[in-house]
Amino acid sequence: MPPPSAAQAAVCLDLRGVRCPLNWARTKVYLEGMAVCARLTVLVDDPRAVLDLPRAAEASGHAVIQVCERTDDWTIELER
Repeated sequence: MPPPSAAQAAVCLDLRGVRCPLNWARTKVYLEGMAVCARLTVLVDDPRAVLDLPRAAEASGHAVIQVCERTDDWTIELER
């Protein structure tokens, strides 16, 4: 698979303050509008999202690159 081009560079979707399952719904809509192989970093602060969002993404055929805990939130990196 070729590396993403500059047009497919990673973008960040800030969903802090958005609770499950709405954060997955917004992420899914955003991913559907992205190019194949593009990466999306999702910022969440709902502890439930750390488990549910990666599972839902994988079930929809997206790759979960990494989940990183930060001080008050988490980043979830996905690839379409």
